[in-house]
Amino acid sequence: MDVLWFIPTHGEGRYLGTSVGGRAITPEYLQQLAGAIDQLGFVGALLPTGRSCEDAWITAASLIPVTKRMKFLVAIRPGLSSPGMAARMAATFDRMSGGRLMVNVVTGGDPVELAGDGLHLSHSDRYQLTDEFLSVWREVMGGEAVDFKGQYLDIKGGKLMFPPVQSPYPPLYFGGSSPAAKQVAAKHVDLYLTWGEPPAQVAEKIAEVRQLAAEQGRTIRFGIRLHVIVRETTSEAWDAANDLIKHLDDSTIAAAQAALDRSDSEGQRRMMQLHNGSRDALEISPNLWAGVGLVRGGAGTALVGDADTVAARMQEYTDLGIDTFIFSGYPHLEEAYRVAELLFPKLPIAQTPPSLAPSRYLSPIGEIMANDRLPTAAS
Repeated sequence: MDVLWFIPTHGEGRYLGTSVGGRAITPEYLQQLAGAIDQLGFVGALLPTGRSCEDAWITAASLIPVTKRMKFLVAIRPGLSSPGMAARMAATFDRMSGGRLMVNVVTGGDPVELAGDGLHLSHSDRYQLTDEFLSVWREVMGGEAVDFKGQYLDIKGGKLMFPPVQSPYPPLYFGGSSPAAKQVAAKHVDLYLTWGEPPAQVAEKIAEVRQLAAEQGRTIRFGIRLHVIVRETTSEAWDAANDLIKHLDDSTIAAAQAALDRSDSEGQRRMMQLHNGSRDALEISPNLWAGVGLVRGGAGTALVGDADTVAARMQEYTDLGIDTFIFSGYPHLEEAYRVAELLFPKLPIAQTPPSLAPSRYLSPIGEIMANDRLPTAAS
């Protein structure tokens, strides 16, 4: 089981949909967060992409020197860059980071944002472009000289001079719930991502994509993107979930849902259907809470509970074929520590130890009591 965290370059805070408790996304804060991810045992972190975010490639590159082990899941955007340029960026990052790049293929689902970047294709045409893009990108990254002529791309003599560390290229991650997206996933990618839908819906997706991949003579891994709210008790976790949306009013929710409704993303539509813009019934499956999606696009659900409960819910997804979890929580620095301290001991993961052994002057199991006694471990 791989567990990744999230670097919130689009904003950070203690509550959703309000400036109350907001936190500045500064280079210093991002370094602090990346340092925590690096030390706590997360495999790596996802960096979001879009006009509401700091640029993911520049942000991730700035964090290479302050980390040692964590991997960076960074997006390439078919239609916003050429496959050759994207290949050079990916190969350079992979070399500069010592093989710590993972690539997130993002076709995009907001026509307004895409038009602002000069891309005016329909939903189906964007996935056709993505198919062509990945056909070229994979061959170029694999060291081939590429000539390619498709409906959207015309490549003559495409070539990468400096290869990546990972062979044949860094792993490709991709999410999309439409039939066109699933076809692209089956043909090209290494890991198919779903947002946090109830297990029965996730099972249907996995079965379909696995079958489509088999028809291409390929096998594929599966991952899920979720938020997580874990506390020492389940009641405390539900209190924290409700606290997260305590500043939301109906007008804020309605405005957010109207903005999200312009998307032609099938995945976004499915996320919105889980709550229908209402806070009346947000537990859509045992311990799966849709409150985040009231005002946030993309991943809109969270696992909520104590560590044993959250681990059990994760196991339900693992039993379906999920092997990678990409988590986040508000604020991301504090919640990264909660997840590592409370949840990681319950999970079958290979935690990465700190690069430096604890100082002999510090107790690795808590504060020394009364100046001369070590704390005892909980029974």
